[in-house]
Amino acid sequence: MPGADFIIKTGDLATFNPAFGTATVVVVPGNMSGTAQFKVDGSIACVQGDEAKVSVPGCSYVAPPFTIPGVGTLTIQTLGPDQTGKKTNSSQKAVILKGSTFTAQFTVSLPAGMPTPSGPNPDPVPQYTGTGQFVTTNVRDKGA
Repeated sequence: MPGADFIIKTGDLATFNPAFGTATVVVVPGNMSGTAQFKVDGSIACVQGDEAKVSVPGCSYVAPPFTIPGVGTLTIQTLGPDQTGKKTNSSQKAVILKGSTFTAQFTVSLPAGMPTPSGPNPDPVPQYTGTGQFVTTNVRDKGA
């Protein structure tokens, strides 16, 4: 099947690249949880919209010159153009495919700081954009 790629399923990982613009995040993978009406390798497949449930709070970051670590949450902002199935779908939603990369977002909950004589100066940026990819144990079932 040309252009086919592996279907993402419950238990697969969303991994994030540490570079989020000028910020460097200590990344932790997020777990995918599917809502499709069918299973892949015994686990429920993921469909478009399931990526929005991935949330990884408590990740630390720095963004020079703000060298005192801050904290925030990683999420998936948008799937890449090659990460949704065109033919295979469930409940009128496209399945999520491994594809190449998705757009990720890092939302700051505790700003990083820059040391100053009068106390830390907080990072004014509320969120950063980066990328990530899916890691799947599915090596048999493909969607297109």
